[in-house]
Amino acid sequence: MSYVLALDQGTTSSRAIVFDRAGRPVASAQQEFPQHFPQPGWVEHDPLDLWRSQLATAREALKRAGIGADQLAGLGITNQRETTVLWERASGRPVANAIVWQDRRTAELCKRLADAGHEALVRERTGLVLDSYFSGPKLAWLLEQVPGARKRAEAGELMFGTVDTWLIWNLTGGRLHITDPSNAARTLLYDIHRQRWDDELLALFGIPSRLLPAVVPSSGRHGETEAELLGAEVTIAGIAGDQQSALFGQACHQPGMAKNTYGTGCFMLLQTGERAMRSEHGLLTTVAASAGGKPRYALEGSVFVGGAVVQWLRDGLGLVPNSSAVEPLAASVPDNGGVYFVPAFTGLGAPHWDPHACGGLLGLSRGTTQAHIARAALEGIAFQSADLLEAMQADSGRPLTELRADGGAAANNLLLQVQADLLGVPVVRPQVLETTALGAALLAGLATGVYASVAELEAQWQIDRVFEPAISRDEAAARRRKWRSAVVRVQHWQV
Repeated sequence: MSYVLALDQGTTSSRAIVFDRAGRPVASAQQEFPQHFPQPGWVEHDPLDLWRSQLATAREALKRAGIGADQLAGLGITNQRETTVLWERASGRPVANAIVWQDRRTAELCKRLADAGHEALVRERTGLVLDSYFSGPKLAWLLEQVPGARKRAEAGELMFGTVDTWLIWNLTGGRLHITDPSNAARTLLYDIHRQRWDDELLALFGIPSRLLPAVVPSSGRHGETEAELLGAEVTIAGIAGDQQSALFGQACHQPGMAKNTYGTGCFMLLQTGERAMRSEHGLLTTVAASAGGKPRYALEGSVFVGGAVVQWLRDGLGLVPNSSAVEPLAASVPDNGGVYFVPAFTGLGAPHWDPHACGGLLGLSRGTTQAHIARAALEGIAFQSADLLEAMQADSGRPLTELRADGGAAANNLLLQVQADLLGVPVVRPQVLETTALGAALLAGLATGVYASVAELEAQWQIDRVFEPAISRDEAAARRRKWRSAVVRVQHWQV
């Protein structure tokens, strides 16, 4: 039993990957699912789509690996974190669509609470800003807007969970209602210092405590799946939000190490060890996934629209037939031709935190081509990430020596080269690019004895390619000044 199955439930697709004892992917399966946009700024998923697609990919990955579920030592789950699901305790049926982390419908609620003077309390207890990005305001909205939801919640008839909790509930036939600290820390309801749900924050958002899952370690033997789902019972032994899982999968275990995940959004995390470091530059303090012992923390910066901008070029503009066509199109021109693309489709995240910003394409001329727009789109991802790293270095007081890159868009060589150019430090891509899933697998493998120690995991991590900076720091600074000018022009657009 030297295999581990990772379930990676993302924003646009569900994936399952079987890993062997060396941390190598053996087989995988992936399914996209529908995105729902009922109003501008609203983003929803059908929770049943998440569950069905994840179960289907798990079965398909096992089939492609040529193994049975009885050959799995354990199962790890990683997930889009702040997406909020509310369902019936008795039937397991969702009472509404899941509200996705990108959704901005609760921006006014958060503003009212901030104006009432609650920002400091929230920041002190949770390490987060009072923003609609997180799941607590989303849950409060559901309790108010879904007919009868508040009364049913107070009566104990409903259950809340982030996506990890929803999947585990279904995998165990309703026996387990749990989450881990890395997901709980993203709700605005969890005290990251005392490691527990906070009664004062629950009262602030009007959320009954009986809705909440139990919080268990990220790595541990938590329970068994229903045998008929995968063909045999499998131990659920790893749980982590996607970005903390990627930090673990990138072997960033020592304070000062950082990674950036280029997925639907971009998420940069800096490991700070046992110290919960407060940011003075618009970043978040969050709980890192760990394999036991004392809690560990990280600084995090979030870019709401990263790789999703490539999806928009494909589906919204019809600029390219598929996502992989963006890189050669963007590389067909030597520069962006003066075009800057700020992809603030759902507002701006760290370090700006402007829910009212909008997307902007600036610097257009009659000489602008599709290639310039494609290049500006890729550069927009890198510029946003450079803003995050600058804030991280200011908070930590130490310059980073490298940035580890992962996620689907990290396969794009041009993007990572632009990123290294802007940052002035090497960008390192590992051999296993899907480190989000890998992190969940490693957490499960540690709990079930597949891996002996964190040191063993560090020794397994291997480099695919290093991207070295290729432009002068003066040139990088000039490009970033132009970028900041573009950002200013799209901020507060919808106020």
